[in-house]
Amino acid sequence: MIRAMSKNTMSFALPDALRAYIDQRVQSGQYGNTSEYLRELVRRDQDEQARKRLRDLIEEGLNSGVGRTFTPEVAMELRQRALGN
Repeated sequence: MIRAMSKNTMSFALPDALRAYIDQRVQSGQYGNTSEYLRELVRRDQDEQARKRLRDLIEEGLNSGVGRTFTPEVAMELRQRALGN
């Protein structure tokens, strides 16, 4: 499958030590280029934020008091809250 690459670019400065580290990671062969490495870091951060949101929702639920009967309406409400709506 061929994916079209976005033409959006970012430009930012990095300290030499960070740039050297990124270059080393790319040269290891695990990543094809710097952009691929940075995209992977962003994806991992997105995943971690989603896991944090889930943990927060679970904690909120555990602290919310007495449970209630699970109905289709309750399921819809919970689904909407989980999606941030």
